[in-house]
Amino acid sequence: MRTRRDVLLPILGVALAVGLHEVAAAHGVAEGDKAFIQNNPGVNVVPYLYLGAKHMVTGYDHLLFLFGVIFFLYRLKDVASYVTLFAVGHSATLLAGVYFNIHANPFVIDAIIGLSVVYKALDNLGAFPKLIGFQPNQKAAVFVFGLFHGFGLATKLQDLIASRDGLIANLVSFNLGVETGQFMALSVILILMTLWRRTPSFTKNVVVANALLMCAGIVLTGYQLAGYMTEQTA
Repeated sequence: MRTRRDVLLPILGVALAVGLHEVAAAHGVAEGDKAFIQNNPGVNVVPYLYLGAKHMVTGYDHLLFLFGVIFFLYRLKDVASYVTLFAVGHSATLLAGVYFNIHANPFVIDAIIGLSVVYKALDNLGAFPKLIGFQPNQKAAVFVFGLFHGFGLATKLQDLIASRDGLIANLVSFNLGVETGQFMALSVILILMTLWRRTPSFTKNVVVANALLMCAGIVLTGYQLAGYMTEQTA
């Protein structure tokens, strides 16, 4: 007789495979979006709002990290605290990176973002006291990784900008779009997590879920490092 775990594991595996395929597809900026922005210089508040929201909603690396962050957060107050730290971090480096034209290799940044997913899975499994002898400050880690996530967003936005005309308005609009997309995606994740937590399968599959999350982070990191190595040898 098949148990719930026997049924859940294949479903989670398929979901992980589909998610990673979408990550690869969503890694860059859609050509249609890029062409529109580059052919319409100046202030474009609504398009940048849309692009910011779209990138966050389809940015599976960001969503996987957020999923890990809220995995054991049951109170909305705690969720708001951690998500605010993440938002402050990624907003700071997004705005500064684009405005001051600070460039970084996108493959390296995205590899670190993949490692942030691995970190959060290990943290949820309580692995750090055994691996390194102490528990890292969870809030500080979310903020620091938020800085890297923001730099990742900056590398995408830098690909879009053809002119610095209207830069501040467009940059602020993109960031507001990112926050809107984050709120929308997080709301859905919280609803699904709340429903899952009410079932016996949640406590039974904590290790399985975070093991899959860690695998996703490892694959994401490897994907980006492979891209970096390919770029270096081209």
